[in-house]
Amino acid sequence: MTVSSFHPAILYNARSLSLDKVPWYPLDQFQALIAQGVAHDQRVCACFGTASEEPDAVDLYVILAHDSENHLSAARTTVRGKQFPSLTPSCPQVHLFEREIAEQFGLTPEGHPWLKPVRYRSSWRRGQDAWNRPEGQPIPPAVGDFYRVEGKDIHEVAVGPVHAGVIEPGHFRFQCHGETVHHLEIALGYQHRGVEEALLGGPDKRSIHFAETVAGDTSIGHAMAYCLVVEALAGCRKSARAQSLRAIALELERIANHIGDLGALAGDVGFLPTSSYCGRIRGDVLNMTALLCGNRFGRGLMRPGGVYYGMEAERDAELLKRLKAARQDVTNAVNLMWETQSLMARFEDTGPLPADVCRDLGVVGPAARASGLSRDVRQDQPFGIYRFVQIPVCTWHTGDVFARAYVRWEEIQQSFTFIEEQLQAFPGDAHRVEPGRPAPNTLAVALVEGWRGEVCHVALTDSQGRFARYKISDPSFHNWVGLAYALRGQQISDFPLCNKSFNLSYCGHDL
Repeated sequence: MTVSSFHPAILYNARSLSLDKVPWYPLDQFQALIAQGVAHDQRVCACFGTASEEPDAVDLYVILAHDSENHLSAARTTVRGKQFPSLTPSCPQVHLFEREIAEQFGLTPEGHPWLKPVRYRSSWRRGQDAWNRPEGQPIPPAVGDFYRVEGKDIHEVAVGPVHAGVIEPGHFRFQCHGETVHHLEIALGYQHRGVEEALLGGPDKRSIHFAETVAGDTSIGHAMAYCLVVEALAGCRKSARAQSLRAIALELERIANHIGDLGALAGDVGFLPTSSYCGRIRGDVLNMTALLCGNRFGRGLMRPGGVYYGMEAERDAELLKRLKAARQDVTNAVNLMWETQSLMARFEDTGPLPADVCRDLGVVGPAARASGLSRDVRQDQPFGIYRFVQIPVCTWHTGDVFARAYVRWEEIQQSFTFIEEQLQAFPGDAHRVEPGRPAPNTLAVALVEGWRGEVCHVALTDSQGRFARYKISDPSFHNWVGLAYALRGQQISDFPLCNKSFNLSYCGHDL
């Protein structure tokens, strides 16, 4: 069958659709729809299971992004029994989604090239997962469950899951020949927090707080996606003022984290001037977010229906003043990097990720744009104020550490300009309205371009309008495998630098 033979439901970002309008396909056609869509440059935003009305069956849903057409599509199928043929060999984008379905619903994707748990805990839906681990018991895989390269000159380096410092647990296993990395396998999920489970039965007073803590450094991005889902389900229209304030907060989050990353990259190669300056400037930008809502990470700002805090003229003027000072400071600090040849020699040609690999793996955010893909939700699936005011998409072509750093620098400058323009033409209407009750038996999708990339929230409601399924895809879920690929053929001593150039989230993965 060809793409034109399929007719999935068409919907738009931050919009809802009645569940009875989501077409059902037999499993083989459902998988063909995904494979052919990806072959025509569509992306898998989410693929997940949910309880079926049929006994001993699971319904699978997929959300595809048609970026060139600026819309999304949805389809579903039903898996009966305990197995289904894996789509991963022909469509690598679904490799983690299939492993997650195996973990949560006990279904085995037969033919999956590397089937193992995503997170170290058993199913929360059907009693046992596809590996028959006892319910509720986290059992890490044995050493033999890791991929191994054989040979007398091959050695293995295992790092973590416990690390020095304050980062969360994650295990990195390198297969090396001398200093050269042939393969890196990344194992996460040691602190699975059950966020998706906690959201079931919502929305309620706690739901927004769960959303804000999906990934702490992306509190604004995830809270915005949650609010967009609830508003789509309730048919709520936000004011221009609220949408502008949301975008200002989102871009401040982007600036703060990109500045922090540039400083960390400089620190990893021992270039202390930029490292020290960026650490201080990042704090200044976090304080600007606190100026909006009293919290440096933006918690408490986003609420369904708008924002919890308004913005008077005095704070508007103060924020503009601080933006101007921070922009000058960060320009001076970052230009020190670009002008230092010894630093550039460490960044250039280190950890390259080709554009075709990005497409195959479904990589998103700055990591994709650094490889030449013009992939940005604000342009491709615009939401909120971005439907009316657009930010140029910043790309580079080399896909290496330098490219990932340079794209961040370009995005910092674009975000500064965007915020300044919004503050100088700030709308004056109400900042929040009260949303109604979510519609029953409805699907809603929200994509937000967080600072790491695409944040995806999908909600399915029951007959009472409560969350029957809530699926979250943090950009890290797509991008960790990109980091593993970027290490192939690299020196193991460059791992910290490559790792920092992606700067992915452990907790965003460990939902």
